[in-house]
Amino acid sequence: MAKVAFLGLGVMGYPMAGHLRQQGHEVTVYNRTQAKAQAWVKEYGGCACATPKEAAIGQDMVFVCVGNDDDLRQVILGTDGALHGMAAGAILVDHTTASADAAREIAAALSAHSVAFLDAPVSGGQAGAENGVLTVMVGGDADIFAAVKPVIAAYARSAELMGPVGAGQLTKMVNQICIAGVVQGLAEALSFAENAGLNGEKVVEVISKGAAQSWQMENRYKTMLQGQYEFGFAVDWMRKDLNIALNEARRNGASLPLTALVDQFYAEVQAMGGNRWDTSSLMARQRKLQSK
Repeated sequence: MAKVAFLGLGVMGYPMAGHLRQQGHEVTVYNRTQAKAQAWVKEYGGCACATPKEAAIGQDMVFVCVGNDDDLRQVILGTDGALHGMAAGAILVDHTTASADAAREIAAALSAHSVAFLDAPVSGGQAGAENGVLTVMVGGDADIFAAVKPVIAAYARSAELMGPVGAGQLTKMVNQICIAGVVQGLAEALSFAENAGLNGEKVVEVISKGAAQSWQMENRYKTMLQGQYEFGFAVDWMRKDLNIALNEARRNGASLPLTALVDQFYAEVQAMGGNRWDTSSLMARQRKLQSK
């Protein structure tokens, strides 16, 4: 069993850290809102610290799951960041969806202190985190990944090394590009079915048995038809992720016209007040257009 710290107890980090504790690892947590950290300790045991630095002291591994590049830099490299508490030979694993540039920058800073780094964004959403079945896309050294993989298994059904540092984040960008197009296609299809006078649920029951099937269709079509969006992966988060992908595409020359278009559709959802709605709320935009 490992001695680990988990920094960031949001909708993903809270259950992920819980799975580590339930698997018998010695877990110390940190969260910007201390009440959340205390609630976690009350539920799972372990202990909480007031700063990332304190949480990282004496740990074999430090796991991070925060909001964006700036949050990541602060919690790792800031005055009270984890780097200042980690000993040489320790490993930091970042589960934040961030830019590949941030991953490389942090890896270099940690390497100067003989601390290893893996960028390891996840897919599977809140339900995947709660059920311990996330998919983890990893960038970094193979030997470091081999040491960490058995620990990650506490909350992942799949964890794969994709290449050097940054490759995990780049793979997550591919994931989000795919999701954006699929959700928009599903919203348009369900909207078309409604306008055609078809029973949306019956339509999906049929087409989900064929080539149109997708995770989004299986898990979101009913709530989309019902106009329920108060769960899952928020529009604000998706726009953050798509902007990371679009910025990377500008650098590597990839053409992402559909991704750019869906990003703007999500901006329209935000203007409707849907910042915290689930990403399937593209259906709300479709219905608004139809009502005009």
